[in-house]
Amino acid sequence: MARLPGWDAEDHAAAFGAVRQACADRPSASRDAVCRAAVSAGPLGEAAARAFLETRFRAEPIEGEGLLTAYFSPTYPARITRDGEFSAPVRPPTAETEGLTRAEIDRRPAADALAWMRPEDVFLLQIQGSGVLVFEDGGRRRAVYAGNNGRPFVAIAGSMVAEGLLAPGEASSAVVHAWLAAHRGPAAEAEMGKDPRYIFFHLAPEAAGEPAGASGARLIPGRSVAVDPTRHPDFELLWIDATRPALAGARPAYRRLVVAMDRGGAIAGAVRADLYLGSGDVAGDEAARVRHALRLYRIVPVQP
Repeated sequence: MARLPGWDAEDHAAAFGAVRQACADRPSASRDAVCRAAVSAGPLGEAAARAFLETRFRAEPIEGEGLLTAYFSPTYPARITRDGEFSAPVRPPTAETEGLTRAEIDRRPAADALAWMRPEDVFLLQIQGSGVLVFEDGGRRRAVYAGNNGRPFVAIAGSMVAEGLLAPGEASSAVVHAWLAAHRGPAAEAEMGKDPRYIFFHLAPEAAGEPAGASGARLIPGRSVAVDPTRHPDFELLWIDATRPALAGARPAYRRLVVAMDRGGAIAGAVRADLYLGSGDVAGDEAARVRHALRLYRIVPVQP
């Protein structure tokens, strides 16, 4: 553990807190001796936390280099009925839309719409996978992922750069969103249609705290990652060593202990992670700039 890149600069107390929370959230049948010890230890200070992690775990590098991105829980205005620029429906899953492309779904009637939003907001909500909708009367509902159309995800930023619509190094999700808003109508629809994947939602009351990931546990800002579930089980501990940012204004590196607590349609491969950064505009601004080369390590218990 001590030889991990960035280990000395880690907030070991916060890292231990994430381990402890993940252990508490795991089904009791899957808690090993180290996990039980972490839960029973209670909160630890920096020195004790570092000692616990260094003596109880070891790091195993995963071969290859991949990609770190980030996501957040956005908040968007919405309407109960279609109203002017609020022209895009938030749709529940239906059998009739399975296998259709985004463009084909967009052309279908939306009598069952759960809410109506600006088209570019729906598009970004689908990329993030969940978010909070705020209605005219002040009511708030959480849009929760409820399935997809089975089509592959295609990041449109690359094609927008290739077409000269966005500058290289500036194609963050925030810049894409701003371009779509400024070109709302046929031009934006054409760009969004290049991503055939479509996400469906259901609406739930807005509970206090962070949203739950696919693991069923609430996400930990800055410490939870979405991963490929065929390569990483829920609650697996990982060390991210992410450097060489591709987008302007990004932090130079992300090196920290994280927990696999979520999944994503675009997250595939052993060395691929999407870091959850929290809720609101500040988290969104940071998440939009995360596109870093990634080295990944499994953090596994030391056998007694």
